[in-house]
Amino acid sequence: MADYAWGAQDISAPARTELPEVAAVAGLVLEDVQTGFVGAVVRVEKSGGLHVMVLEDRKLRHRTFRLGHGFLLDGHPVRVTAPVKTAPAGPSRTASGSVRVEGARARTAKASRIWVEGKHDAELVEKVWGDDLRHEGIVVEPLHGIDDLEGAIRAFSPGPGRRLGILVDHLLPGTKESRIAEQAMAQRGAAGSVLIVGHPYVDVWQAVKPATLGLAAWPVVPRNQDWKTGILAGLGWPHADPADVARGWKRILGSVTTYADVEPSLLGRVEEVIDFLTAPRTSG
Repeated sequence: MADYAWGAQDISAPARTELPEVAAVAGLVLEDVQTGFVGAVVRVEKSGGLHVMVLEDRKLRHRTFRLGHGFLLDGHPVRVTAPVKTAPAGPSRTASGSVRVEGARARTAKASRIWVEGKHDAELVEKVWGDDLRHEGIVVEPLHGIDDLEGAIRAFSPGPGRRLGILVDHLLPGTKESRIAEQAMAQRGAAGSVLIVGHPYVDVWQAVKPATLGLAAWPVVPRNQDWKTGILAGLGWPHADPADVARGWKRILGSVTTYADVEPSLLGRVEEVIDFLTAPRTSG
């Protein structure tokens, strides 16, 4: 005889099954069952005391979801949990690879400065070397072009306690940039107080290793096309207007987590500038 469970039952509550748990690590692709939205995890944060995650789809649209049930991973239901933070085995390090000074406060900004060509250059330098620069009290400022670099240096009035380190895009022999740099360094007061260095790339975007974005190489852009627009088009990303360019750069910058994601030709030049600005003053 069958063993039926007679009696009052709540048939609205199905039997609970334990789902596999997955941590919401960056890059994990999930599908929200209710809306059908598919996207990769961008970040996990707390909102109103609850853990939520932000997903980004292939069109760069963002949506926020509460962690837990209601998601598919590779077509299978899962329960999404917050990633577990593990204590580092050794000394904590900054994104640039330097040993982090725990409890250190940012120093008051010194008179010395790092100048870069544009906003994107400044954001990349800040992303990798920001902790180091705050510890040293060095500020990064975008020039928004170097056509009047000589005049900008003259207005800054560099000296032994007021040094300038300048990072220039596409600084190669025979280029317009190299001629501007030579003229700027020839003026009075520049020697010993100004250092101009550069990387070989048309734009600082190329200083991010393509492998960081899962690419074998950056797309080749025809000479008659705007470089950033051409890069985005070559990647198959939206590129119709400046807003698309800004979102494209945000996505590129978001892929950078440490110095290992940046080309050595930029790493060496920025380290050279920092050493120049933090070197003790010499007398004589």
